[in-house]
Amino acid sequence: MYSKLEDVENRYEHVQMMLQKPDIAADQKQYRALMKEVANLEKIVTVYRDFKKKTEALEANKKLLGTESDPEMKELLKEENREIESAMPALEQELKLLLIPKDPNDDKNIILEIRAGAGGDEASLFAEELFRGYSYYATTLGWKVELLSFSSGNVGGAKEIIASVTGESVYSKLKYESGVHRVQRVPKTESAGRVHTSTVTVAVIPEVEEQEVKINMSEVRIETMRSSGAGGQSVNKTESAVRVVHLPSGLEVRCQEGKSQSSNRERAFQILYAKLKQIEEDKVRKEASDVRLDQIGTGDRSERIRTYNFPQSRITDHRIGLTTHQIDSIMNGAFENLVDPLVAHFQAEALKQQSST
Repeated sequence: MYSKLEDVENRYEHVQMMLQKPDIAADQKQYRALMKEVANLEKIVTVYRDFKKKTEALEANKKLLGTESDPEMKELLKEENREIESAMPALEQELKLLLIPKDPNDDKNIILEIRAGAGGDEASLFAEELFRGYSYYATTLGWKVELLSFSSGNVGGAKEIIASVTGESVYSKLKYESGVHRVQRVPKTESAGRVHTSTVTVAVIPEVEEQEVKINMSEVRIETMRSSGAGGQSVNKTESAVRVVHLPSGLEVRCQEGKSQSSNRERAFQILYAKLKQIEEDKVRKEASDVRLDQIGTGDRSERIRTYNFPQSRITDHRIGLTTHQIDSIMNGAFENLVDPLVAHFQAEALKQQSST
């Protein structure tokens, strides 16, 4: 581990030197890439340097203890050593986590898709509630949520919601939310008080740059139409909604929440690029020989991941066996109570795999 950390520190110093060169500063694309690399390396280097500093202090104190005759000074040195030694395991664990190979998508913004599944009107109602909960959670982290498409349910709620979520490390937090979310509760229209079960599917798709995906524009059909749903009167009067169909894959994307046709067109293509990229990555994943991905869950939207039981105020995440009775606070934005344990679990799994290789 320590040789890896030395390599990281050397790379960090090398990249910093490169950033000082005029020819690098003149090439904005290369400059931005190096700045991003420095930011990522800095997290590891800062902790590693703190670790080395404490290690050196511990060694120096031990040498002083061997020569020091003053009892009071000896006790001070021993106390300092105890403090350092108590801090070292946490630093070492943090370094191990930082050395886990990073998901290249972790720093990316996302396209969030929530669709009503089985359960009819109740599924539509929960789809909108779940989106609202994610939106509240995003606000607590300083993220921005932009609604791209909203398809209303028959009695309220939403059949489908598509939004972009932008901010710091959005994908790294929300990537484990993809899958089937099951809700159990008594619908308002249920006079007998029977619990109804319905489902909602969530897809968390990392945004991609246009140049990452090649599209032949002759294989794309673009249609315009009047917006409907949550857009409001100012939107509905004009043909601002855009539908983009990628003929080879059959993918269809609709954007209607922007007030201009050009903004909806741009966002529709942004979603299309992200979906096509995900299709490529899913294909690679399925062809990979690492069966362990299937064991820990891949975020596939067909995988039932969580149950929200309102009568018992209980949420259960089936992947890690986590159960909490904080359903009200979570639906009001406290998703860290689910997200943080998930991230910690999958980090621990990655550490096990790393230590076994």
